[in-house]
Amino acid sequence: MHMLRVIAPCVALLASGVSILAQGSAAGPSDDAIARILQNTASPAGQATTDPIVMGARIGEHADRTRFVVELSDPIAMRTFTLTNPDRVVIDMPSVRWHLDGPPRPSGHGAVKSYRYGMFRPGNSRFVIDLNQPVTVDDPLVLPPEGGYGYRVVIDLFPTTQAKFDRTAGWPSDLMARERAAEVASLPKAPPAQTALKKVIVIDPGHGGIDSGTVSPDDTMEKDIVLAEGLRLRSALEARGYTVHMTRNTDVFIPLRERVNIARAWHADLFISLHADSIHDPELSGLSVYTLSEKGSDKEAAALAARENRADVIAGVDLSGDNSDVAPILIDLAQRDTMNKSSHFAETALAELSHATDILPRQPHRSGALVVLKAPDVPAVLIELGYLSNLHDEKQMKSSAWRDRVAASIAAAVDRQFVTTAAAGPEAIQSLQ
Repeated sequence: MHMLRVIAPCVALLASGVSILAQGSAAGPSDDAIARILQNTASPAGQATTDPIVMGARIGEHADRTRFVVELSDPIAMRTFTLTNPDRVVIDMPSVRWHLDGPPRPSGHGAVKSYRYGMFRPGNSRFVIDLNQPVTVDDPLVLPPEGGYGYRVVIDLFPTTQAKFDRTAGWPSDLMARERAAEVASLPKAPPAQTALKKVIVIDPGHGGIDSGTVSPDDTMEKDIVLAEGLRLRSALEARGYTVHMTRNTDVFIPLRERVNIARAWHADLFISLHADSIHDPELSGLSVYTLSEKGSDKEAAALAARENRADVIAGVDLSGDNSDVAPILIDLAQRDTMNKSSHFAETALAELSHATDILPRQPHRSGALVVLKAPDVPAVLIELGYLSNLHDEKQMKSSAWRDRVAASIAAAVDRQFVTTAAAGPEAIQSLQ
């Protein structure tokens, strides 16, 4: 049996339309607090939204339990379930707006190692709690607004045995079905037939939504940097006559296997995944390009692959069973021609990018067993734009002028890869002369 709990009081309130506040005294301090937050979380372009607001999250570490408290502006349907490898608790909920300004973090020594939050899919948000030890999730308690607080959902985590945790963990069947439907919906219904003159490029801004990627000391998030660069690269390539698709063009999480499936469904001629790295050495800087290899070219490449391949785990995806469509064995089936094309583009891209930005001085073309590069029939590279752990690189990556130069250089490398001028614009033709 899967561990699956729905916070019933919240669901019932939504269905009946009854407000908890109506059961108590007249509107109090909590209304003022919620009103202030509503004013500060307006939707883009002034658009109205009815999404509830997550106003706070707190963790209390006690001798017999760990308490996780979520504060909300409105009652919503929330459910919890647990997953293994690694052990974690997932709190799934409808789309919400986040108003968490540096929420307090656990000590890391109790049952909770860390937690993250954000959009998982359009219309779906979640918390994912990483565990130091197995727990059971107690029935949630819903508290009405009072004392300046909004609605509070209290979730207690009690210690348990690993055997019991493993026995009750697993992805709920209805949520698994939802994931399957979302994956199918993300694929093109009828990809247009390719022509020799209209190459298809798929751009993959890494991470997104609940998965922020690496974060700089100044709180610059990788997911934001690579999305901004991906949108610029799309414009540069479209101006040159290419057909361009993106795995994501908003701040949303896309599972790794789905990114690969998108590229294959569009019959992509080239897949470009954009990332930003981080390392313990703050002096290390420069752009690098990765292509697929069964073994990483060095320890740093292996460490990068281990981090990036955990993106699905970070977002609370179950990697067991047939949820791993893009299995590691695909690397053995990869066509030599595909890998050669990937390596050729990596070298071409580094040559072009050397005129636009700093290149990693030692071995900038690397290989790693990265999931997003494992499609056997789509040439693919992963470009690490720089290091967010390096102040100079971070400053560059936040610069509009730098982003434009890098996008133009990658687009020029695409031109050189295909040497197809007939379908491209004057800029592409000029760059090839």
